[in-house]
Formats: sequence, structure tokens, C-alpha cells
Amino acid sequence: MAVPWSRLRTWLAKRRAGLSPYTVTVLAERHAQIRPFHSQQKQKVHGKRAKDLLTYTALASGFCYAAYKWKDDARERIKRLGICNYLVSQAISPPGNGDNRNKYNFIADVVEISAPSVVYIEVKDKKRLDVFTGKPITVGNGSGFIIRQDGLILTNAHVVINKPNAIVQVNVRLHDGSMHIGVIEDVDMHSDLATVRIKKTNLPVMKLGSSANIRPGEFVVAIGSPLALSNTITSGIVSSVNRQSKEIGLHNKQMGYIQTDAAITFGNSGGPLVNLNGEAIGINAMKVTVGISFAIPIDYAKEFLKKTEAKRKDKGIRQEARRRYIGVTMQSLLPDILLEIQQNGKYLLVKHGVLVWRVISGSPADNAGIQPGDIITFANNEPVKSSADIYKFLEKPGPIHFSIVREAENLDIDVDPEDI
Repeated sequence: MAVPWSRLRTWLAKRRAGLSPYTVTVLAERHAQIRPFHSQQKQKVHGKRAKDLLTYTALASGFCYAAYKWKDDARERIKRLGICNYLVSQAISPPGNGDNRNKYNFIADVVEISAPSVVYIEVKDKKRLDVFTGKPITVGNGSGFIIRQDGLILTNAHVVINKPNAIVQVNVRLHDGSMHIGVIEDVDMHSDLATVRIKKTNLPVMKLGSSANIRPGEFVVAIGSPLALSNTITSGIVSSVNRQSKEIGLHNKQMGYIQTDAAITFGNSGGPLVNLNGEAIGINAMKVTVGISFAIPIDYAKEFLKKTEAKRKDKGIRQEARRRYIGVTMQSLLPDILLEIQQNGKYLLVKHGVLVWRVISGSPADNAGIQPGDIITFANNEPVKSSADIYKFLEKPGPIHFSIVREAENLDIDVDPEDI
């Protein structure tokens, strides 16, 4: 086999340098072995780099595609929310030098539209005078909102109705601070709705929306006068659109309530629950616990207003049957509420009943000595497990004997209901 010229030349050079033929041959063979090894290593390195480059390129392409799709999907999601039209264009676009305080305060925009029509209502009993001032004492207060420019106001019945035989004076304070005497026009205790009229015209009016198309999770604003603090704003979401009255212990109501986590408390009652269009979709009614409050759907109020208008037009329309009344608002002891009450050692033995969370001043229950926080466990010696059991006795004539737990005391109280 012929020897390559490169190897022969190397052998001759080393020969001249005094190396033995054997040494020269070994060096030449090792040189021939080393060169292919380096070539293989270079090929492996180049192959790995190419593979990594392809991997990175694929990952980058996937990321860019995902970001592109997310941007499009985000636009669609925000459009579906329908919070405010201008939010759609502003939320995704790059931030500029605009005033974000004015740009994103959609709650403030709603309040600006609807608050001027909300009023504070104070009810005084002319028969009962303050011992220090000699003026009629306040027996109730709450909120309402103007629904007609000629001074018609919508509110809760329990805000303006106290002892039926009391001589009441209704004072209405408008958003501008002016005070006016109000007259109770129509009352429906079953739906807990009432109208009050003041002698003033050209008033700001609350736009009435619809409670038929509201959605769980929708933003809402509650406006009213909790603890007589006028023009107080709270906000939240719609927690449930049709919470049945039986679920919250109001068996005689037979209606569905709007549940919200917007704070509704004493004094907020009768005020509007407003959507982001500035429309009243409910009438604030009651709070059960923190984060759980209820409003009467505005569609019930619209039906109530239609009936009252028909009565004024047709005096011959049949009046509703009279109902018996004791003057308390009750909450059935649902399992979670009962468990919470039993955490207090004074109520360990309570296994059933209804919780009295409000007593109307001057009512039969108030005169008999029932207090907020009392737990009614028996009525006429029959166990009380829900508010429906109380209303069952109101359908019959005669007084009702109540067994009540008040902290560590067991009390017996007789209440003589009145007709309304």
C-alpha cells in the first residue's frame, strides 16, 4: 500500500532531526488519529448549536402566538363585561398622560347621576314628646328615592309605618339639604313597599331599570342614610339574582330578593340599589350579616306602583284584606346562623327559633317588651322553627304567647297584634 506523501514528508523531516524511524512513525500515526477526533467534536458542537437554535425559535414562536391570542381574547372578555364603554379602549391601550382618577372612577360616575334623587326620611310620633326638648321623638328613619318630578317618593313600608294608631309626622330631607313634610300615600306590608309625597315639583328623578336581566357578579351601588348619615355610598356585586324568601326565613313574602355584598344597614332601607347605568334595580331592604344583604327587585316595585295608580283612578277597586301586625322583622335560625349563635355560651341550649333583628318603635311587640336580639322559641306553646310559624298565628284572632330566650334568661311575653 502506498504511503501518503504527507506522512513520508514528516518521516523525512524527523529523520533529519535525528529521531529514529520508529519514533517518527508513531508520531505520524498519532497525528492521523487526533485530527479525525477534533473533526468529530466540532461536528457535535455545531449539531448541538443548531438543535438549540431550532428549539429556541419554536419556543419564541409559540410565545408570540400565545401573547397575540391573549390580547385578542382579553379584548373580547372586557367587551363582554360591559363595565363601561370607555374602559374597553383605555384598559388595553398603552398608558398615556391622561388622568386615571377621572378615567376609571365609574362608581363615582354612577353616584353623580343617581345621588341627587335619594332622600333621607325621618318619622316622628307627635304623641310622644322628648322630655328635654318637648318635640316629637323620632320613631323611625331610613331612605327613599324620588320617582316622579311632582314629589312622589318610593321607600320601604317598614321605614314609614310604626304603630298604626300613632300620629306620625314624616320629614323628608332632599339631597340639597332642604326639609319637607311628607304624606304617606300607599303602603303594602306584604311586599314592604310604600310611597310618600312631598309638596315640591321639578325634582331630580331616579331612573327605574329592570331586575329581570341582572346577572350574578354585576357591579351595584347602594345609596342611603345608614345611621342617619345622609348620602352614604357603598358598593359591591350581585351575589344572587333570585334568592327566594323561604331561603332567608321570610315565608310569608313569596318573592325573590336580590342578594348583594354591598353594605346595607339600618337607615339604608328604602334607598336604591343602582346598576352602572345609574338605574335603580332594587330597593334596599335588610342586612342579615356582614357581606349578605338583600334588596327588593325593582320589578316588584313597578307592579306595586301600577296597582296604586289604578286605585287612584278607580275608587271602586276592592281594597286588600286587613292584616294583623306585631311590628318585628325576623330571621329564621338557619343551620349556619344557629351554629354561630351557639358559640355564645348563653345560647347553648337554643335548638330552634327565630331571631328578632328589628322592633318597630311603638308597635305591639315594642309595647310588650320584645327587643332586638331576642330569640323566639315557642308561640302559644308550639315550637317555632321559622318565621312562617309566627305568621301562622297572625292569621288567627287573639293575643300570642311567646317564649323568648334573651341571653341567659327565659322570658314569657304576650303580644296583642293590631290590624293594619
